[in-house]
Amino acid sequence: MATSSFTVGIVGATGAVGQELLRLLLEREFPCARVRLFASARSAGKRIERGGQVFTVEEARPGVFAGVDLAFFAAGGSVTRALAPDAVAAGCVVIDKSSALRMEPDVPLVIPEINPEGLRQHKGIIANPNCSTAVMLMGLWPLHQAFGLKRAIVATYQSVSGTGAEAVRELDAQVQAYAAGRSIESKVYPHQIAFNCLPHIDSFGPDGYTGEETKMAQETRKIMGLPALKLSATTVRVPVVRAHSVAVSAEFERPVDLDVARRAIAAFEGAELVDDPANNGYPTPLAFAEKVKCGVGRLRRDTAFDNGLSFWVSGDNLWRGAALNALMNAELMVRQGGL
Repeated sequence: MATSSFTVGIVGATGAVGQELLRLLLEREFPCARVRLFASARSAGKRIERGGQVFTVEEARPGVFAGVDLAFFAAGGSVTRALAPDAVAAGCVVIDKSSALRMEPDVPLVIPEINPEGLRQHKGIIANPNCSTAVMLMGLWPLHQAFGLKRAIVATYQSVSGTGAEAVRELDAQVQAYAAGRSIESKVYPHQIAFNCLPHIDSFGPDGYTGEETKMAQETRKIMGLPALKLSATTVRVPVVRAHSVAVSAEFERPVDLDVARRAIAAFEGAELVDDPANNGYPTPLAFAEKVKCGVGRLRRDTAFDNGLSFWVSGDNLWRGAALNALMNAELMVRQGGL
């Protein structure tokens, strides 16, 4: 198949990640002859202008994937379960953002800089990792390669765009209400998010961990190929619009050398080393919003772990944690001739 002949679909095209996918498809000049946008029935017929082109949204339903070579799914787990099998049956390769199929044994969960071999092992569906997992691993993976990861304790600082556009609007409305002295309403989150932190992402399980925390542990094991890895996460929503951050304390099998650690981060394709604390040099969400790489800094010996290292990483959840990771997987498949 000639690379110029791809027909690409985006399911969930009117959402935050769907819009970023469309933007990145055009900006990175992904080789496609046609882009089709799909969303719910209420959005069908909506016209979206991007990059000098006008796209008309179609209803996402069974039977619409005939002739689509590649479909990015960014509409939630229920849509993936309902429509992804239909797309695969029509001969379409699906790259899915949702958590619906990530842990299925026959669905590869892929970050292209870490486990690209999964792209050659799919059976029609490739899963994208959770946003916080993807950002964290841009720092943790190169350090694992250098020293051999044994265990990790992490805390996330996750932006409201990870919840969706409605959450971004709620944060903005709450800030404006506070400034105007009006009462503050909370609809998206159980508590006010403006000027606050909520240690609650996804629902709580019987073990006290939230779904987001469980995903981070399970997905990290699968992506890194470390099924026995010990990882404990606390995931926190913070009043930041875009880009997630993660504080990581990790223990390694081999002694840690800080110079080696910094060189490993700097050499890794997915990371940018920002580690000059004497001059206030460290990554922040604002600095790494809409950036391809994730910033890694605050590297220091951990005082609680043997062979321990602590660090901080910030990265764009809508890009590295969602749309860009999916597109980079597709780009690699094209280069390898697997699409």
